[in-house]
This record gives sequence, structure tokens and C-alpha cells, in this order.
Amino acid sequence: MHDTKLLLHIKHMVCPRCILAVQDTLDALGIDYTRVELGEVQLVNELPPSQHKVLREKLHGLGFTLLESGPSVLISRIKTLIIEQVHHEKEPLRVNFSTFLAEKLQHEYGSLSRLFSAVEGITIEKFITWQKIERVKELLFYNEWSLAEIAFRMHYSSSAHLSAQFKKETGMTPTAFKRSKKPGRTPLDAL
Repeated sequence: MHDTKLLLHIKHMVCPRCILAVQDTLDALGIDYTRVELGEVQLVNELPPSQHKVLREKLHGLGFTLLESGPSVLISRIKTLIIEQVHHEKEPLRVNFSTFLAEKLQHEYGSLSRLFSAVEGITIEKFITWQKIERVKELLFYNEWSLAEIAFRMHYSSSAHLSAQFKKETGMTPTAFKRSKKPGRTPLDAL
């Protein structure tokens, strides 16, 4: 288990460029770390309060938030795991999201779900749906795959199921979205 004093949680780290920006900041401040992942930094040494404050300010200037312990960290970790899985993983989950999150976070899914809904005002399932729709928008926009291929890669049961969910969430069909060629995408950290 990691020493919690050496583990920082950072909100709004949603892409590989975010990792690089945080690494650059840590390097510039001379802060030693062993790893930087989406939403987390493992430090070598505990930060003195003055250095912690400087890091918080630098990260804030880049659009990140250094989180303290408690529910905000857990919610950030839930979001980060979902974003990683939907947007960055090549291999599909072998279990459902509820099992995946419960195992990764070592909490019962019911308690994670209640906390997330109470704080965020939406369910974890809705957040997953929003992430999947944003990923589908990206794939449609770049026109690399057919709708059937996107449905398969995003683990929908069919392109009809994907189309129905897409229309429910966006108000337009995937075909209409593709024709509009307007990105209309929400930044990941705003979801």
C-alpha cells in the first residue's frame, strides 16, 4: 500500500498531455516522484507545506486542482478510471464497470454509487454514458470507422443501440452529427 502522504490526487488530469504538463511542473519545482498517472502522482518524499502551496498554485494555473483527502479524491478517482477506460484503453473490460470500479477502489460499488450521485448529481452510469458518447463523437468526427465498427469497439450490442443512445443524449442521430461536422464535443474535464 502507498503512503497516503506521498500520493497526490489531481483533478482534471484527463489525457496524456495532462500527465506531461504535471511532470513538467514537478520537474521545474524540483519535486521528486516515482510515477505520474491520470489523476495521481506518487512522490518520493513528503512535501513541506510551503512547497505544497507552490505546487497547488502552479497546478491551478494549468487548470488542475490538487485535491485533499476525502470524498473529492474518491470521486476524482472514479472519474479518472472511467475516462481512462473509455478514452484510452485499447483492451475492453472483462467485467462490468461496477465490478471494475469496486475492485480498483476497494470499496463496495453501492457506496461508490451513492457518494457519486450525492456529490455529482448524476449516476455513475450516466457519467459513463456521457464519456462513451463523447468518444463516439470523436470517432465520428474523424471519420475513421463506420458506425458498426464504432459500436463494436465501444461495446454496444449493435449500431442501432448506439444510435438510439446517441440520439437520446445529443438530440441528433450519429449520421446527422457526422454531416454537421461541428465538433460539438464537451471537454472531458467538464463532464
